[in-house]
Amino acid sequence: MGSLALLTGGRGAGKTRWCEALARAAREAKLAVRGVLSPPVLAGGEKRAIDLLDLATGSRRFLAERARPDLPGTEGLGWRFDPEALAAGNVALERVGACDLLLVDELGPLELGRGSGFTAAFGLLDARRHGLAIVVVRPSLVAAAGARWPGATRLWDLGGDR
Repeated sequence: MGSLALLTGGRGAGKTRWCEALARAAREAKLAVRGVLSPPVLAGGEKRAIDLLDLATGSRRFLAERARPDLPGTEGLGWRFDPEALAAGNVALERVGACDLLLVDELGPLELGRGSGFTAAFGLLDARRHGLAIVVVRPSLVAAAGARWPGATRLWDLGGDR
């Protein structure tokens, strides 16, 4: 049975950068690393979009762009998500088998509050075919993630803008 850790921190705390560095170090140690990351796309030092990175294949694609929260299709979050990219993320998660390190960046309001987004992560995490899984969640969703996975073994808080 694999361990599960929650990684949290506010906007700009470096959650994705931390996951990228961990994935690199794990690969250098010859560990099998799988999952998905959501690296920011910066323009002028400001986060304008989000990409989807499949850690198994290294493929990267557009996931979401900044949008006014009141616009249709933004889920009220200020981001307009590409449905095809969300589907691709779920396919990537469904393909994950046994691995040493599983990273899921991130399970947010879509997944933990609305039942959409990267929903394939739930079954994958519950199956525990990993050595260690690290799931990125916002501080406001730590309680919901903790209720979903009461056995989470660690909780880090990177700080940042909440």
